[in-house]
Amino acid sequence: MTMSLVRRQFLQLASGAAALPITAHFAKAEAFPVRPVHIAVAFPPGAPSDIAARLIAQPLQQRMGQPVVVDNRPGAGGNVATAAVVRAAPDGYTLLLASGNNAINATLYRNLPFDFIRDIAMVAGILRGPLVMVINPSLPAKDVTEFIAYAKANPGKINMASAGNGTVTHLAGELFMMMAGVAMVHVPYQGALALPDLVAGRVQVMFAAAPAVIGFIRDGRLRALAVTTAARWPALPEIPPVADAVPGYEVSTWFGLGAPKATPPAVIAKLNTETNASLADRALVARMAELGGVPMVLSPSELDAFVVADTDKWAKVVKFSGAKVD
Repeated sequence: MTMSLVRRQFLQLASGAAALPITAHFAKAEAFPVRPVHIAVAFPPGAPSDIAARLIAQPLQQRMGQPVVVDNRPGAGGNVATAAVVRAAPDGYTLLLASGNNAINATLYRNLPFDFIRDIAMVAGILRGPLVMVINPSLPAKDVTEFIAYAKANPGKINMASAGNGTVTHLAGELFMMMAGVAMVHVPYQGALALPDLVAGRVQVMFAAAPAVIGFIRDGRLRALAVTTAARWPALPEIPPVADAVPGYEVSTWFGLGAPKATPPAVIAKLNTETNASLADRALVARMAELGGVPMVLSPSELDAFVVADTDKWAKVVKFSGAKVD
């Protein structure tokens, strides 16, 4: 065997060996998923984030051919679930149901064991919608202007429910109190557990995610005064925005999927493609509309930019309001 032939065979073997990790990487990405995918949800069953997770889990399961399991891990305003995903293996099998609460917590909590933007890779959007300012029908107010007048005439006598300290439903109310010049007593609950007390009249008002309250609005157990988006919302066209009575007021809620930061780009791309394809389904879009939301179809980079902007916005609100959670 000549020296040139030996050298040529060595180079072929070497180049083949070098390609093995790359080939294995792409083969693994193409095979994903080969076992169940878990979505960690930071609030109890029935909460808006839980509803969003279950809306997307079923079509993802059908498209990917593997179970998509919703794991409810409530606690610390969403930080328990987020921390669990940050610590999870970066393989695409553990996802986070991310939301505006994550953007708020980045400033609200001073000693988090993670950095949401740094440690979570955004995967895909799911749903975006307004909060709805709802009251118990026992209150005499028929619109936001009347509510403000009633609140000013009865300072500190209106109990404002929220899904927990530091949640978007809490800070939306804090922002309203500051901009409208009214005082209300904040009563934090855990997730959707506020709704029975709101319906019973033990608390009087809540800035709630539309999916959680739209049924109560339609059957008359709660009265919707306004949506929190800057303009009327297509799914709830009959309800005016808070901004009609409080100029400049705007809050929206969103839900998406995140993964541990080191998750392979090919796996994230696969999840993004399957999620966006699921969001194109007419039946799912119709179901979202029934709940007051619209699909949030974004690329990972677009969602990442959105989250950075939302985090900056809530940082200003948290600092202005002085809201704190230890």
